[in-house]
Amino acid sequence: MAAGSPLGQVPDVVRPVHAVMFDMDGTLVQTRYASWEIFEGVNRRFGLGVDTPEAYYELFRSNVFGEIEKRCTDAEQYRAVKADFLAALRVGYHPVMIPGMLHVVRRLASVATLALLSSNALPVMRRILVDNDLAFCFAHVFGGDTVPDKRTAIRQFLADTGSGFGRRCSADYDEAMVPVEVAAEGTVLVTDTAGDVREAVEEGIRAVGVAWGMHSVDQLLDAGAEFVALWPQEVGSYLLQGIDAAPRGACEIPARAGAAPAACAGTCGGSCGGRCGGACSGACASCPAASARPGPVPADRSARRLRAAQGLLTTAVPPSSPPSPDPSASRSPVRPTPARARTGEDRTVEELTAAVARICR
Repeated sequence: MAAGSPLGQVPDVVRPVHAVMFDMDGTLVQTRYASWEIFEGVNRRFGLGVDTPEAYYELFRSNVFGEIEKRCTDAEQYRAVKADFLAALRVGYHPVMIPGMLHVVRRLASVATLALLSSNALPVMRRILVDNDLAFCFAHVFGGDTVPDKRTAIRQFLADTGSGFGRRCSADYDEAMVPVEVAAEGTVLVTDTAGDVREAVEEGIRAVGVAWGMHSVDQLLDAGAEFVALWPQEVGSYLLQGIDAAPRGACEIPARAGAAPAACAGTCGGSCGGRCGGACSGACASCPAASARPGPVPADRSARRLRAAQGLLTTAVPPSSPPSPDPSASRSPVRPTPARARTGEDRTVEELTAAVARICR
């Protein structure tokens, strides 16, 4: 980390990232009050003494279930508390996404292997990911009902020879027939709690904090985070320094149904009437809608297409014969329309249309 900034500056040397492990609660979804409302009932039923939201948030300075266990009288009560808490989360926990994180996840999924870690149960994680159309952005998911803590999840992820194969926002996994190894120095945990940061650093991977969750910027930096993002967009910007990773293919966020065309940026010179809608000329390349429409076809490519079409016309399309007389023409006199001179553009359109019709037969 560069000196001189309490928030952690971008380092001078860019270290590549191959895998990103996301904490879910407080990092991807807003969890503070949503999870406290669930835990408050558990605390009251078992008399754990965690009687305020602030006391509950303090449990996340370390592993939350480890801290809950310390407040139980014995192992049997701890098992009952954990089972009750997870069951209540399955039914009543419905947090909303952190604004902006959906795009960050899709952007990172385009180039890195993603994993999700949570103290929550897998059914809860599945519901949240499916509801937000992110399920197939993650290749691996570790829940509180499958691993005892995130330290174990990190170890399992690094040890699995298949962990390097990711998902690109579709159900299938990468099928490149080459060995893929997940290295600790290229793996980053993104989290909102100091306890997660410490466990990540102790397991040899990197940690990036987010400022909108359980713990403050200073707490995350003190725990060992190399950087703390103040806004969701900074997560992608920091991890993908120097990489053009706009979501593409299956990771692209689909356009909103019925959305109006994007307004022109003002460089069209009036050629699109102030609205692009995919019909702007090449002069409007800087328009926001430019990425959603095909770019202009280079003149030489147009010429090659025309020559190819003309070649098809001469070799594949038989000469046209005069049209057959229409018997009905004599029954309904029609005033002839004035003949219009055929321009070169008309002939080009006719030739291209004929060539396409011949190819598509």
